[in-house]
Amino acid sequence: MVRIQAGVLALVGALIGGIGLFVMTAWLLIKGGSQVGAHLQLLGQYFIGYSVTWKGSLVGLFYGALTGGSAGWAVGTVYNWIVGIRQG
Repeated sequence: MVRIQAGVLALVGALIGGIGLFVMTAWLLIKGGSQVGAHLQLLGQYFIGYSVTWKGSLVGLFYGALTGGSAGWAVGTVYNWIVGIRQG
């Protein structure tokens, strides 16, 4: 079995998470409406400072990158640990 480079997986996760949350927020702002992003607004409970605004989209970019990067690194590290045990 081949090991994963956890740093590269963290970078990819950070890019997907950060850009993804930024684009979702921007899409809702451009789309507009009477109650913009009611469900996405709930992320403000976890990500301090996040809201469905243009400033919030930049905050979401940071938090999305941080969360995606952490998840990518954790998955890569656990996978490599399991591969190490199996190759034993």
